[in-house]
Amino acid sequence: MTLTIETERLILRAPVQADFDAGWAAFHMDSECMRYLGGAMPRSIAWRALAQVVGMWSLLGFGQFSAIDKATGRWLGRVGPWRPEGWPAPEVGWLFHREAWGRGYATEAASACLDFVFETLGWDFVGHMIHPDNLPSQAVAQRLGSRLVEMVTLPPPMDAAGPTQMWGQTASDWRQSASSGAFRSSASKA
Repeated sequence: MTLTIETERLILRAPVQADFDAGWAAFHMDSECMRYLGGAMPRSIAWRALAQVVGMWSLLGFGQFSAIDKATGRWLGRVGPWRPEGWPAPEVGWLFHREAWGRGYATEAASACLDFVFETLGWDFVGHMIHPDNLPSQAVAQRLGSRLVEMVTLPPPMDAAGPTQMWGQTASDWRQSASSGAFRSSASKA
């Protein structure tokens, strides 16, 4: 499946090799960006993370998107559906480079991805696995209409960080928030 989703400011598309040097490697090697995600990675491990995300597209027909700034063409982060083996629930996650923090990109992109997983993939529930100390990501989840569901343990090796918060919502919750005028992106499939 080749898919591009456009929002007001972003293009969401499957990651490609060129993304690695366009920002992927720098993001994954940055200790501040990776503070709640297991810590900074060496460049070789960051490349394997890219291959993992690209591979999910081949195996499952969906995966996380690279988020590209429409105005500049700059790689800003990765966002979208995530469903590795042993994960507590199907997830929509977001990871943005620190230069993109505080600008609403995560909420904008994740909103478009929630539309995608509920309307196109037919998911009934989506979770967001968030470190208990990651207050900015918890705020994004709240803006999306998600609530704290429970504490979960991620599969190895992610379990080493201890229990993680699972935020989430049902497709029905998402549709109800849309009909009530809650925040929604102007996402459209291109």
